[in-house]
Amino acid sequence: MKVKSLCKFLLLITVLLFTMGCSGNTIGKKLIRVSNGQPASHPDNIAMEAFKKYIEDKLGDKYEVKIYPNGLLGASKNALELCQTGALEFVIASASNMETFDDIYSIFSIPYIFDNVTAYYEVMNNETRMSEIYNTTIDQGVLTVGWFDAGTRNFYTNKPIRTVEDVKGMKIRVQPSPTNIAMMDAFGAGAVPMPFSEVYTAIQNNTVDGAENNEMALTSVKHGEVVKYYNYNMHQMVPDFLVANYLFINGLDDSEKAIFREAIKIAEKVEQEEWKKQTQEAIEVSQSKMGVEFIESDVQSFKERVIPLHQQILKNNSKIKALYDYIDEMNKKYKDEV
Repeated sequence: MKVKSLCKFLLLITVLLFTMGCSGNTIGKKLIRVSNGQPASHPDNIAMEAFKKYIEDKLGDKYEVKIYPNGLLGASKNALELCQTGALEFVIASASNMETFDDIYSIFSIPYIFDNVTAYYEVMNNETRMSEIYNTTIDQGVLTVGWFDAGTRNFYTNKPIRTVEDVKGMKIRVQPSPTNIAMMDAFGAGAVPMPFSEVYTAIQNNTVDGAENNEMALTSVKHGEVVKYYNYNMHQMVPDFLVANYLFINGLDDSEKAIFREAIKIAEKVEQEEWKKQTQEAIEVSQSKMGVEFIESDVQSFKERVIPLHQQILKNNSKIKALYDYIDEMNKKYKDEV
C-alpha cells in the first residue's frame, strides 16, 4: 500500500473510531457527522447548530447530528476525502478546496468578480445557477448543498496599503489556488500558499509580510495581535460551501430530502445574519483592544491590474463563461448598490 493511501486509510479508521466513541445514545439512529474547521463560536458552526436542531426536531427518531468544530476531524481537504468515502456526511469547505474536485469553482477566486455585496447575494441565492456548479462533483461522491458568507477578503499587514504599488514585493499568504497565485503576481506581490493554522507564526516571524482574509481573522485566530493594518482593497468575495456525501443525500426519501433542504436554508440564513453581527464585533475589538488601524485602499488601482487576468482565466477555463456573463449582468443590475 502506498504511503499516501496508507495515511488516508489510517485517517479514516481514526475518524470512525473517534465518531463511534462520541456517538452517545445513537442506537437505532443514523449518526450524521459534520466536520467544520472553524471554532465553535464561528458563524458557520452556529449555523450548523441550527441545522442540527431542525433535523432532530423533525427526524429525531431516525437521525442524530454530531458537529465537530475546530478541525477535529482533520483539515477541510482531508475531511472532504472522508466525505467522499461516506465516513462523514457533511463538510464545510472553502471554494479553493472545491477547486480540487472541479475547476468550475475557480470562478469564485477571480479577483473583483463581484462589484458589490448585493450582486454577490443575488448570484449565490440563485438556486438554478448554483446547481450548475454544485452538481459537477456528483461523480466524485460529493455534492454541494448550500453556501455560507465568508465576507470580503482584504490584506492585513504591518505597513499600510493605500494603492496597489504599496503591496509590490510583499510576501502574502494565500489559500492554495492557482487563481490566487496569479492574482498576487498581477498585484506585484509574492504569493505564499500555506495552511491557515500557520499564518500567525509566519507573520510573527516575518516569514510572510501579511495575509488576506476577512475581518474576523483578526479576532477569531488573533491575527490582529501580529499586524498593524487592515487594508480594504476588497479583492475577493469567496463563499464557503456546505458539502454532503452524495450517496447519503440521494438515499433519503422525498419527505426527508424536503426536511434537509429546509434545514440547509435555515442554516444559510442563520450564518449570514451571524456573519454580519460578528464582523462588526471583530472590527470594534481589533480597533479598541488590538490597535489595528483600518485603511481605505484605492480599490480601482487593484482592479486595473487584474483585468487581463479575467480574460486569461476565461480563455483557460471555458466552462465558467456562462456563469461569468451572468455575474456581469448582476453587477450591472446592481451597479448603484453596496
